[in-house]
Amino acid sequence: MRIISGLARGTKISTIDNLSTRPTLDRVKEPLFSIIQTYIYDACVLDLFAGSGALGLESISRGAKKCIFCDKSYEVIKILKQNINKTGFGEKCVVINKDYKKCLEQIKDEKLDIIFIDPPYRLNIAIDSLKRILNIGLLSKDGIIIIETDDENRELQELQELNLKVEIKDVRKYGRVKLIFLHERG
Repeated sequence: MRIISGLARGTKISTIDNLSTRPTLDRVKEPLFSIIQTYIYDACVLDLFAGSGALGLESISRGAKKCIFCDKSYEVIKILKQNINKTGFGEKCVVINKDYKKCLEQIKDEKLDIIFIDPPYRLNIAIDSLKRILNIGLLSKDGIIIIETDDENRELQELQELNLKVEIKDVRKYGRVKLIFLHERG
C-alpha cells in the first residue's frame, strides 16, 4: 500500500493483517481518485471506517485541506496514526477512535465535501451510516459520498427502498470491489 499521487506520493502505508480490515487496493484507488479529482482541492473529507487511512491520506496528498478519520479499533488507530506521521499530514488530520454512530454525532456540525464509507463488508452497515450522515446534514451542498462494497445490488436495493435524498451518479466495478458514487438531491 502506498500514496499514489500528490505531496506524499510513494509513501508506504502500513496495514493491519486481520479479517476486520480490508485496505482499498491501488488498482481501485487510482480510478476512484481520477473520478473525484475535481472535488479534492481544499476539501473537507471524512474517511469513515478508516482502517489504514489510505483514502483520507490520499485525499490530503492531492490537496484536501482536512480529513476526519474514524475507526473503532484501537489497534487500527495505532497503525493509522503511524501512517499520518509518515506522511507528515498531522496538522490536517483529526482521528476519532469511536464507533461510527458516536463519531458522526461528534462531528455533526461539520460540512464535508467528500465522504468515504468503506465498512467491513460482512457488517452490512453502509446504508445505515449513509442514513445517519444525511439525517445529520454532514454533506456539503456539492459534496460526494462514495460507498465501497462487495454487493452493490444489496446496497442499491436498500437505497431505493429507503428513498433517501441521494442520487446515484455512478457505479464502478473493479473485480470484487464496487464503488457507488452518490450526490445529495437538491
